[in-house]
Amino acid sequence: MDWDNVAAEDVIEALREVEWSTPPRSFSEFFSRFAFPRSFSKWKSRLKCNLYYYRTNYFILVIFVLGLALITRPLAILGAAFTALGLAFLNDSFAATFNEKFIRTIRLFSPHLAAKMRPPHMPVIRGRSAARKTVYVCGKPRWVFVVIFLTASLVMWFSSCGLLWVLYSFLTSLIVVIVHASVRTPNLKARLNTFREEFRAVWRNYSDL
Repeated sequence: MDWDNVAAEDVIEALREVEWSTPPRSFSEFFSRFAFPRSFSKWKSRLKCNLYYYRTNYFILVIFVLGLALITRPLAILGAAFTALGLAFLNDSFAATFNEKFIRTIRLFSPHLAAKMRPPHMPVIRGRSAARKTVYVCGKPRWVFVVIFLTASLVMWFSSCGLLWVLYSFLTSLIVVIVHASVRTPNLKARLNTFREEFRAVWRNYSDL
């Protein structure tokens, strides 16, 4: 795959729609074969490739750095967990999986309440849903839960250690991620994995026709 032709918006859209249930890459693979890119175009291509391929590792790395920086502030750690959960809801597969498992659990105690949490009926046009990209969680658009968790995390941060310290910790974690993605050389396994996921995505879209 030629990552030079992939725009940043395409990478963000792919990260939103890709399955995040796959386990992170091994520690030995994640911290091996470092080298500086030879040109600016090579750096951009490597950055986009690594951000997509090691997405789960980077997500765990950000949470780890935030937890390490806020280890003496339990309320701030809970706020960081709420932030991670709110951001995770932006991913389609996570939001759909969470919604299904949560409703399945509620159904054990109250089938009537679980039925109310089902997403509204979507009209179908030519075999496709008219609101195919609309994702619901517990019967509400997922942005409702994103706003709730992010707002709760801000309140916890303000009441525990202040927003500036949290922003500093988050900025540090992003710098660590960017540095690693810039110097980690893409291996053959990463390229083959990208081709396989591309084929699965194309096949899934073809089966929806």
